[in-house]
Amino acid sequence: MEKSRKPSFKTSSGIEPKAFYSSKDWPGANAKFEELLGAPGQYPYTRGVQSSMYRGRLWTMRQYAGFGSAKESNTRYKMLLDRGQTGLSVAFDLPTQMGYDSDHVMSTGEVGKVGVAVSSIEDMETLFDGLPLEKISTSMTINSTAGILLAFYVAVARRRGISPDKLTGTIQNDLLKEYIARGTYIFPPRPSLRIITDIFDFCAKEVPNWNTISISGYHIREAGSTAAQEIAFTLANGITYVEAAVAKGLDVDSFAGRLSFFFNVHNNFLEEVAKFRAARRMWAKIMRVRFKAKDDKSWRLRFHSQTAGSTLTAQQPENNIVRVTIQALASVLGGTQSLHTNSMDEALGLPTEKAATIALRTQQIIAHESGAADVIDPFAGSYYIESLTDELEKKATDYIERIEGLGGVVKCIETGFIQREIQQAAYETQRAVEAKTEIVVGVNDFLQASDNSQEIMKITDAVSLEQIERLKRFKAKRDMVKVQFHLAKVRVAAENDQNLMPVLIDAVEVGCTLGEISDTLRKVFGLFKETITV
Repeated sequence: MEKSRKPSFKTSSGIEPKAFYSSKDWPGANAKFEELLGAPGQYPYTRGVQSSMYRGRLWTMRQYAGFGSAKESNTRYKMLLDRGQTGLSVAFDLPTQMGYDSDHVMSTGEVGKVGVAVSSIEDMETLFDGLPLEKISTSMTINSTAGILLAFYVAVARRRGISPDKLTGTIQNDLLKEYIARGTYIFPPRPSLRIITDIFDFCAKEVPNWNTISISGYHIREAGSTAAQEIAFTLANGITYVEAAVAKGLDVDSFAGRLSFFFNVHNNFLEEVAKFRAARRMWAKIMRVRFKAKDDKSWRLRFHSQTAGSTLTAQQPENNIVRVTIQALASVLGGTQSLHTNSMDEALGLPTEKAATIALRTQQIIAHESGAADVIDPFAGSYYIESLTDELEKKATDYIERIEGLGGVVKCIETGFIQREIQQAAYETQRAVEAKTEIVVGVNDFLQASDNSQEIMKITDAVSLEQIERLKRFKAKRDMVKVQFHLAKVRVAAENDQNLMPVLIDAVEVGCTLGEISDTLRKVFGLFKETITV
């Protein structure tokens, strides 16, 4: 008997594909296709959320970028737009994400290192200098301080005479996944949910074209989850956000159409295509059946995707170009609305200009040379893809039901259940790599001597010192009576369940900094203490 080339052909979710699929493997094959899956742009959106998909408009090429000072990041944004990028995506440094000004002792050694430092409205003005905010779509990967960064953005637009209803973009604003997988949280879950629903309510009235949350499976997958877990935990978080908003008295159709999602694109090409199709179908059913949403925009799962950072290797970094290409193609064939392709050198440091350009060119080649964008849902009707879509939906649905049986997402975060499930999946993957039952080219097989010629981009200490000096000058010229008055208004709004967004915008306009506002909220809401799981 011929020996198999692998001991197991299982997907990340434990689904073991057969060598051959027929109509018997997908019961829906004999049903009327349109009734089972829906046409593109129609419920349940298995085949895509738009009727024409990329024939009508390509996905947004939104490369994630940000480093050092606001001025340096502004230069990178202009370079990417000049080379054909179609939307901005902002990475913030850790102090900004954690609610500390650049001059705070907790920011030492981290200013501008993994993203751009933004402490004041002046930083935000510099970051978007010369960029037409009313014409571009801006995504900001920010969570605990999302309301403050959105306030900066709205305030900068107002200074330019741009009405907030002309702004388009997204804030990630997904705190639940921070507790589950990423760790850049400040406040406990319940006050964090309150801030999120404040943003839903405010934007529905004042910034109607803004995506108020990007419910993220990306970091869940980066932490080691399977594809099925990524769907389940992401949609379970989405359910929790919708429940919180409805409990606050918001009509589901007033905000649900501006919810967006953010998914990882991993290495198992066909599983990833099926993952996106399953997630769309599940969310459509959840919103229409469970939450009784009537507007079809509320049923549509629109998502941004990013190739998997955890699959990038420092060994033979040029191999990462191939990995990213495969992952990006899976995202396109799965129906993404926007895409970031990682740079080949990200396992070594921040992307160099050359590597960032290659990553963008990868998307452009897929869009304009591959033919992949010419047909809507080209895998539809494949016995294997449809069977895999069904199986992923079942596994993810089972997980969601289990979470709800345990008391919901917040309870499962507090007990560590979701974290343990991800840790177990990550452990099993690492064991497979070490045992060579899972091959990572250049890491545990197909090795070669290392090449140290790769250019590595580094942020110098001078960047931090310059940022701190700018911030000190900004603080020195403020009217401190106004600053203290508006910080007090922030405190009162937080204590009295008043919508925080209007007072945040007023506060940043008079010069209150991100750190000062965060400290005010910390005093009211307290800090989250993580449950240790083993």
